[in-house]
Amino acid sequence: MIDTQAGPLSEAIEPAERNEPKPLGLKDDEIMPLLKAMNDREALISKREKSMAIRMQALSVAEQEIDRKMIALQAAEDQLRATMSLAQTAAEDDITNLTDVYANMKPKQAAALFEEMDPEFSAGFLARMRPDTAASILAGLSPSVAYTISVVLAGRNAEVPKQ
Repeated sequence: MIDTQAGPLSEAIEPAERNEPKPLGLKDDEIMPLLKAMNDREALISKREKSMAIRMQALSVAEQEIDRKMIALQAAEDQLRATMSLAQTAAEDDITNLTDVYANMKPKQAAALFEEMDPEFSAGFLARMRPDTAASILAGLSPSVAYTISVVLAGRNAEVPKQ
């Protein structure tokens, strides 16, 4: 059996024969500051790695929170869009119904109401009516009010690009 324990024979073998590193000619008091500097550097790197890991974790949490808020924002935006569409449709329905009411009134009665309205407001209703109905109401207005409403109607699309 081979003895694997170091004994007096292994001590007699030169360091080169034992495959041990040769001393660099540095004394312990010269090596210790280098070892301390290396240990300090390793501790600093370890501390920075831990700090980076903590930052990465914080960034990951922040990204998840941003993603969650973006999803919530998109849902709120979709809900707002649906609500605005509903409101727009309801407003359009109200204007259409009111236009029908004015169109179905006797022209003289409707003209009395249109005399009191702001010309831009009344022009909006007249523009939605059939031409013969609008003409009957315009005929019942005073000439100055009928002229003002006609100017508003004629200029409604003047600013629209031609091409």
